[in-house]
Amino acid sequence: MNKKQPYMNLGAACLFGLFGLLFFVLLIRYFTIQITGEVGGQALAAKAEQKYSRNGVLQASRGTIFDRNGEVVAEDTAAYTLIAVLDKRMTTNPKEPHHVKDPSFTAKELAKYIKMDESEIYKILTDGMKKKRFQVEFGRAGRDISHETKIKIEALKLPGITFTRDSKRFYPNGVFASHLVGYADRIEQKDGTYKSIGKMGIEKAFNKDLTGKNGEINYESDLWGYLLPDGNEKIKAAQNGNDIYLTIDQKIQTFLEDAMNKVVKDYKPKKIIAIVADPKTGEILAMGQRPSFHPRTKEGIDEGWHNEAVETSFEPGSTMKIFTLAAAVQENVFNPNELYKSGSYQVTNKDKAIHDHNGSGWGTISYLEGVQRSSNVAFAKIAKEKLGFERFREYLTKFGFDKPTGIELPDETSGKIQFTYPIEKITTAYGQGTAITPIQQIQAATAIANGGKMMKPHVVEKVVDHNTGEIIKDGSPEVVGTPISAETAKKVRDILETVVTSPKGTGVRYKIDGYSVAGKTGTANIPGPDGKYLKGADNYMFSFLGMAPKDDPKLIVYVAVQQPDLDGTGQGALPVSAIFNPVMKNSLHYLNIQPSTIEKTTVNKLTNLKGQSVDETVKLLKAQGLETVVLGKGNEVIGQMPEAGTSILEGEKIILQTDGQLLAPDLTGWSLRDVMKIANISGLKLNSKGKGYVNQQNIKPKTPLNKGDFLIVDLKTPEEQWKNETGTKKDVKGTQEEKPEEKVKD
Repeated sequence: MNKKQPYMNLGAACLFGLFGLLFFVLLIRYFTIQITGEVGGQALAAKAEQKYSRNGVLQASRGTIFDRNGEVVAEDTAAYTLIAVLDKRMTTNPKEPHHVKDPSFTAKELAKYIKMDESEIYKILTDGMKKKRFQVEFGRAGRDISHETKIKIEALKLPGITFTRDSKRFYPNGVFASHLVGYADRIEQKDGTYKSIGKMGIEKAFNKDLTGKNGEINYESDLWGYLLPDGNEKIKAAQNGNDIYLTIDQKIQTFLEDAMNKVVKDYKPKKIIAIVADPKTGEILAMGQRPSFHPRTKEGIDEGWHNEAVETSFEPGSTMKIFTLAAAVQENVFNPNELYKSGSYQVTNKDKAIHDHNGSGWGTISYLEGVQRSSNVAFAKIAKEKLGFERFREYLTKFGFDKPTGIELPDETSGKIQFTYPIEKITTAYGQGTAITPIQQIQAATAIANGGKMMKPHVVEKVVDHNTGEIIKDGSPEVVGTPISAETAKKVRDILETVVTSPKGTGVRYKIDGYSVAGKTGTANIPGPDGKYLKGADNYMFSFLGMAPKDDPKLIVYVAVQQPDLDGTGQGALPVSAIFNPVMKNSLHYLNIQPSTIEKTTVNKLTNLKGQSVDETVKLLKAQGLETVVLGKGNEVIGQMPEAGTSILEGEKIILQTDGQLLAPDLTGWSLRDVMKIANISGLKLNSKGKGYVNQQNIKPKTPLNKGDFLIVDLKTPEEQWKNETGTKKDVKGTQEEKPEEKVKD
């Protein structure tokens, strides 16, 4: 035992010396690090900051788009991206797994809440596991998850299923002025973040204003990335995008969307374009089209990328006649009572004749009736013989048809005025050959509705700083021309009102109870793939451009419906009026525009006129607002209808019988009530067929009326008369197919 003791003491001494040396080295190393703050030439503070400092992006919100009343049209809202964690290392406690353990069950449950088949989800999960990926996502189906859906998925407590928070563009009204508002897509950036970028409409045109600037945060964290209670943090706040206030009115836009939906359902047109505007300011209150799309889901966008109101020009048809008429009235060359021969017109000996839409015309009629019936010949003669081509062309420029309006929407196109050859110059006068955009028509129409002042159309009321409320841009009304005088504008509106009120007018379907409407119909041909116009009664762009109330218009409404299914009747006024009438009437009511004051109809009792002078009696009755029809060539009244003592209404026809042979008047356009007066006073046997107004009579005008003869009249409603003129005659005679120049029905 004693012999081993010295060796044990020696070993202990060696170990003590070794550990002492190591301790000394560590002590020296400790003080060296403390003094220099470096290890291996690298600063420890920098390494610690790199390890425990975290940088985060503070996402800026895209600006909100409002309607004129502050109702949200588009805004950013919270959204979530679905993630499946696959790495087994994330699970530290087998009883509480943090990775996907059962891909089959997980796929089955997730398929209930995202738009992806169970088999696709399963494939994504298993492929990720095979490739040893840490986590996987589920493409478009797994992005933009709503908060409600997120809660439902979390309630399943599926291992490994989690979410990352993001934002998405939300359009609360769905299909709502979609091509005007546009949409924004989330585009991935180089740094891995996502940014909303406008792709259409206001979202595109004002993308710079709407886009905010992201902020950032720098903070100290623990080993697991959590913010330290006393850690230093630096925050650079995000700057949210500016807000846009549109001139669109949510209520009026809804009227328009609903009306278009109904027409799509009832008539299945290829296309609809509609605009509602305030003529005093140029503000667009509603704008829509069909086909349209949902700005969030993009459903339907493949059927129509363009905003047809501003990006597409086409032959307007007879709505163009409004501006030819205005030019003629302004130049004092339009005489409504002047007569001309309707039917056809040859601008030069070398050109083929153009024709009225019914092929044969209506004989010799007044220019006022030519406007009412939408006679192509009338407007061809006005352009060539009244205005002259050079002066007419100046008015096309004054009304802004040869340049874009400058509305704040992207990709606006301009009109294409064909004005080289004489035939092009007269067809332009009635809306053929030359192509213009709907928004150009709206701009030009503001001059008619606004006392000659033409207002620039605009859709943005103001741009507002989101944080301060400061107005950055203000869309004030802008007068862009005065092509006509206020007096001319009033005369044109008065004439256009008769297009709607006259039984001979093409616009009878656009009457609105309580309001006077001034406007013009249009029926334009559509070029086919071969460059020739399509054939068939329904293959047209049917339209109406109207304003109300006529004396002081508060609204302009333009509606165009392309190729509706009308069973071959060509009655385009049916779908067009199904949009125009409810939109105009509901909008006027909503804006609290009171209906025109309707004076009580004057009711008088007719006195005994027998024995009085014919001339004096006619003057007396005319002063009372009564229309007289004199039968015979005598100077003294020997009979009257209605009889003396009968209550009569203002505007009612009074039949005066004189001595001598009675001759048949032209009964065209007469009501059955007035025809009965002729039959009674002449002793004729009346036989009527149909309803409405007289279209045909068996006794020709100026033919003697003999007591006991049969008077047979054929009555038709204005719609039936319109159908005959635009459909039957055209189909039978084939004038439009045979004559390439005559391409506008009205």
